[in-house]
Order: sequence, then C-alpha cells, then structure tokens
Amino acid sequence: MKNKVYLVGAGPGDTGLLTLKGKACIEIADVIVYDYLSADELLKYARKDAELIYAGKKGGDHTLTQTQINNLLVEKARQGHTVTRLKGGDPFIFGRGGEEIEALLEEGLAYEVVPGVTSAIAAPAYAGIPLTHRKFTSTVTFITGHEDPTKKDSSINWKALAQISGTLVFLMGVKNLPNIVASLQKNGMSADTPVALVRWGTTTRQQAVTGTLSTIVENVNAAGLKAPCIIVVGDVVSLREKMKWFENRPLFGKKIVVTRARTQASDMIARLTELGADCLEYPVIKTIPPQDFSLLDTAINALNTYDWIIFTSVNGVEFFFNRLLKKGKDARALGTLKTACIGPVTAQRLKSYGINTDILPDSFRAESIISAFNAETVAGKRILLPRAAEARPILPEELSKMGAVIDEIAAYHTINDTKNADPLIHQLEQGDIDLITFTSSSTVTNFKKLIPADRFDSLLKNVTIASIGPITNETAENNGFSVHIEAESYTIPGLCDAIVSYYSNDK
Repeated sequence: MKNKVYLVGAGPGDTGLLTLKGKACIEIADVIVYDYLSADELLKYARKDAELIYAGKKGGDHTLTQTQINNLLVEKARQGHTVTRLKGGDPFIFGRGGEEIEALLEEGLAYEVVPGVTSAIAAPAYAGIPLTHRKFTSTVTFITGHEDPTKKDSSINWKALAQISGTLVFLMGVKNLPNIVASLQKNGMSADTPVALVRWGTTTRQQAVTGTLSTIVENVNAAGLKAPCIIVVGDVVSLREKMKWFENRPLFGKKIVVTRARTQASDMIARLTELGADCLEYPVIKTIPPQDFSLLDTAINALNTYDWIIFTSVNGVEFFFNRLLKKGKDARALGTLKTACIGPVTAQRLKSYGINTDILPDSFRAESIISAFNAETVAGKRILLPRAAEARPILPEELSKMGAVIDEIAAYHTINDTKNADPLIHQLEQGDIDLITFTSSSTVTNFKKLIPADRFDSLLKNVTIASIGPITNETAENNGFSVHIEAESYTIPGLCDAIVSYYSNDK
C-alpha cells in the first residue's frame, strides 16, 4: 500500500526470529529505514531497487536524531513510497515506535505495526534463563537501563523494584550497571540476588556473564562486556548453568570462512550456523556460463547419438539443463542415454529433473567413475562430459584409454571472485578467523591468489584449514597450506562432521 509506513520489529539478532509478516514488509518496501541492532542479513530480502537508509544509534553516536528519523518517515511516505521502518527487537519495547507513529498521525499518514521478538525475552531464553518459573516467580518486569538512577527526578520506582519478588529485565543498561546494582541494594534487595548479563543475545557472538548483585560489576569488568546487553536480575538466573543450550553447541563462537561460490554456499552456512559457528561468507570463486554455447548446443541437438552422459558436479547438471531448457527441450531428450554422477548431491540434483543416475560410485571423485566404468563395455561408446572448463583431465583421459569416444564440453567456467579480498585480509590481520573451509581445488587456488605472497605465512599462521577431500587436500598442500581437517565423506555434511569432530577432540 502506497503512502504507508510499516513499523517492523526485526527481532533480537537471530534472523530466524524475524516474523513472516516482517519479512513480507521488507520484500514490498520502496524504502527501508533500518537500525544498528537490526541484522544486516535481513536486508537480503529487500528488492534490488529499494532505497536503504541507515538510521542507527550506537553508544551515543546517532546517525540520525529521533526527530530526523520521524521527519524522514513522513517525507518518504508523502512522496508516495511504501516505507518499512526496521527496528531491532520490538517497536514498542523501548523502541520509540510510539513517537514515530505520533509523527505519522500528525500528517495523516497510514501506518501498521508488526511486532517483533524483543531481546528482553529472547536473549535470556538463548542464555538458558527462563524469565518465569513456577518454583521461582510468576512475574517479570521490563525496565529501561538507560536512565540514570541517581538523577533527581527518576521515573523508576527503585524501592518497588527492590522489594518485588519477580524477575527484573533491564534493557540498554550495561553502562549504568553500577548504579542499577547500587540502587537495588540501597532499597533492600539482597546482595546475594543472582544477576546475568547477556551480550549480543541470539547471535553467534552471544556472551553471558553471571554473578550476584555484590559481584556482577567486577565480573562484567573482568570479562570486558560492553553494549548491547540485557541485564536479568532474579532467582531464575540460577537455572542458567543447567539450562544453557545455545552456547553448548559444538562450534559455538568459531569464526569459519566459507569460500564456496555464493550460489552454493547456503546449505553449508546453514549447517555450520546450526552447529554454532559464526560463518563469514567470502566466496573466492563464481561460476559463469561459457561465452560461446556453440559446442554445447551442437551436443544438445545430437543427444541421441550419445550412449552416456557424465555429470561431475551440481554445477554441471544446472548449467547443462539450463541450456537444454533454453533450447526448448526437456529431460525426454536424454531418454536413450545412460547417466553417471559423481556424488549423491549431484545425483539428487539430476533426479530433480526427473532422471535417476545409472552409476553412482561410493567415492566422490573422478577416479571412482573410472573404476565404475570397468564393469561397463565402453569401447566405441560415445560419452558426453559437460563440466567446468578448468576441470582435471584424468576422467576423459582414462575413459579414452578404455576405448570410449569422449566429447568434453565446457558447460561453465569457474573464475576468481576478488571483491572480498580486502575485508578478508583485514580479518586475518586481526586474528578474527578460526578456520577456513575449502570445498574444491578451485577454492584453494583462487583463495591463494587473494593473499599477498609475502604475507601468506604470517596471515595464516594460527588458522585451521579444512578440506572436503583428498584432491582438494593435495591442491591445498601444493599451494602451501597446512591441512588440519579432511572430510572422510567428500560432501558438505561430511566436511561439517569432520570440523565438529576436530573441535570436539580439541576440547
């Protein structure tokens, strides 16, 4: 709806906690005005032509004042735009959503509020702290921690808070923690009352510090905890030690670089994130179609003259069928051919086009296909091999020795993706990276090209390297990498399992 502003709660940080309605509002927006605490990853749902405006407030550093934000929403809506105001947490829990609505009301502009999961609830939950529990308390109170409790006209009733038996949750209060603690104790709350601070709750950067009113300030200072934090005060904090779950995941907090092409990285990132890793997406390769389709088109037009077609990767399947469909054909054009695939994921992708593979070797490498063909009569048979232009030559060479006639055709090219070089090198310099994953030889060679030769050893000195299999492992070692982890099953799930095993044994 034009001339309308949607105030959307973006949730506490875990992008999976965004509501479906919130996602829909991002997708339809002409203009998105977003906060510091709303996850940047949510902006991937925005239209490519949407105007993105950052209006974050961080530790007193305000990109825009609240008045300027109000005026911006009014201005964009009056211009006829659909505006989504993306706010961290929930718009009405210390989110100043009410002030923004008042500005819209004054101008007679339409608006809608989409609630979000507030960090006041989510951060404790991810830290293993139930805000209510029948054995402890049936009440919970939310308080701004941003107000100075020592000021003369404080609107907070510290005496009532100190004497209440329920859970207290302070938002934005880490800087005022000493004053909050002092005010509660001064008004009668026991110094032994459990307290927890949760920073960056629900994200892979989550950090929790516990103590009591008498020790929490010292504990927080020792841990170097800074904003943004949620403060939880009450007996329920004592449940954290046995109920914490988020930080117990095997890869929690590990910063892992995913070098796979962006179009194929989602499954791997999802798996590693579920295991607790903080995934850094730095694709070093990208796949592109060939400049000249003439050879592939000729092969597609003559599919009935081939006996076999071999797919060595998901990319090979995708690029081949994209071209096949563009030529007005479909899977029926392969009706007379037998098929072979390297790896179950490749076979699954082929099956998505309605074709089961005839050969699926146990090992996920070219040599396994060669072994599998020993049981077949291939002498004089014509085999189509649509794959990357840069692929290893062993497969066509060995099949040719067996008497097969091979048409090896470039269905796609793998090229270097260099746009992430600077931020990647910066994070290596800062020591922010724990592990780098390589899922193919091309990811190894292209990653190596991004690193200055004279700094290679120093930048990677303390970084763990994980490889998907022996071929990738060999390429890595030939390029100077020390490989610490090699998957036993040469698949993405196999690589993730190997990484978990490595860190579990390390503990």
